[in-house]
Amino acid sequence: MLSNIGVPGLILILLLALIVFGPKKLPELGRAVGQTLSEFKKSTRELTSDIVEEIDEVKKEVKKEV
Repeated sequence: MLSNIGVPGLILILLLALIVFGPKKLPELGRAVGQTLSEFKKSTRELTSDIVEEIDEVKKEVKKEV
């Protein structure tokens, strides 16, 4: 999705953000976005690991029955 934006698009977005939010709020917004993304990644990893564990348990049960 972001690969279609390109460098000029990113520059335009950054300039608009700078104008709208101002130079003092921009670092705070960046930190908030970074924390949100890291929490999302952490939750995704946990969910994926839970699913993999359940699949492994089912495989073990199937092997026991066979």
